[in-house]
Amino acid sequence: MERATSGLKKIVLDAIRSARREDAPLIAWPVIVGRAVASQTKALEFANGVLRVEVPDKNWRNQLLPFIPQYLGAYRQVADVNSIEFVIAGERPRREPEKKA
Repeated sequence: MERATSGLKKIVLDAIRSARREDAPLIAWPVIVGRAVASQTKALEFANGVLRVEVPDKNWRNQLLPFIPQYLGAYRQVADVNSIEFVIAGERPRREPEKKA
């Protein structure tokens, strides 16, 4: 059974690595976080090294924040994710203030 699991993991990792650079982190999210977390969250987008992930509420965000270093470590095998930002479902994303010329 160990060989089957190891072989399957290699197939999944190879598939993620062969995906488009901007898609790999989105595809890898459920593999990296596991079934329980993946069932409650959704990788939304990846840009400029930042992976944005939707979470159901503030409690989920607060519970996942301590795991960011672990997730980033796992991402090193498949994608160049520098940070993870958790976005609460239904909340409008924060916008950067516009700079005056």
